[in-house]
Amino acid sequence: MVMVAGAKGVRGVPAVVARRALASGAADAVAAPARTRPVARKSKPVGHLVGYARVSTAEQDPALQLDALGGAGCWRVFTDHASGSREDRPELVAALDSLRRGDTLVVWRLDRLGRSLPHLIETVTGLRERGVGFRSVTEAIDTTTAGGRLVFHLFGALAEFERQLIRDRTLAGLAAARARGRVGGRPRTMTPAKLRLARAMRAQTPPVSLGQIAVELGLPKSTVARNLAAQPATPAHDPGPAGRRRR
Repeated sequence: MVMVAGAKGVRGVPAVVARRALASGAADAVAAPARTRPVARKSKPVGHLVGYARVSTAEQDPALQLDALGGAGCWRVFTDHASGSREDRPELVAALDSLRRGDTLVVWRLDRLGRSLPHLIETVTGLRERGVGFRSVTEAIDTTTAGGRLVFHLFGALAEFERQLIRDRTLAGLAAARARGRVGGRPRTMTPAKLRLARAMRAQTPPVSLGQIAVELGLPKSTVARNLAAQPATPAHDPGPAGRRRR
């Protein structure tokens, strides 16, 4: 028997019973939705933001940097009270050691991290090799983004250009000095005149001691001894007994 649902119920079934059956089926459909196959999702590891602040002296207050780093979302901040030119900054070492792959080192300004532009490039390059990002709040540089990496590569190119310019200027200056007869290095303390006088004093009978010669010339004894040993005096020519007899 085929039952057809119409406006007044199901044909062959009372309308009240049909309505109850339809309502019961809809409730079951809502209560037991169709089961779907779960999709496996890979969770992306979320790294920490580690801040680093530095002030040059103990009297300076790092509150401005700490507030900026806290506002950037840093969960921990390391603070050094030392000049930027110093290599022994214990808090910087601790901050770098605490970083893990996926973390980001955050500074208030670029000069808080590096002693110079080459040192800054070297530090950030080392972080990138470890899978650690770098962010500067003031300069809005973030190496975890493509734009931030581009800006930092430009910084690296500028640092290399600066080093090459310094090297070229140094070599050009040395070449110009050599062309004018100037030789680099410390001036010689044993001049040719002092060396001749030292030889003459040693040639006396009896010879003057090295200590006395050093006092007279105002030079260290080791300098006098080294120069006399390196350039000994040429003895006068002695014709010998046969030559003296011919005279």
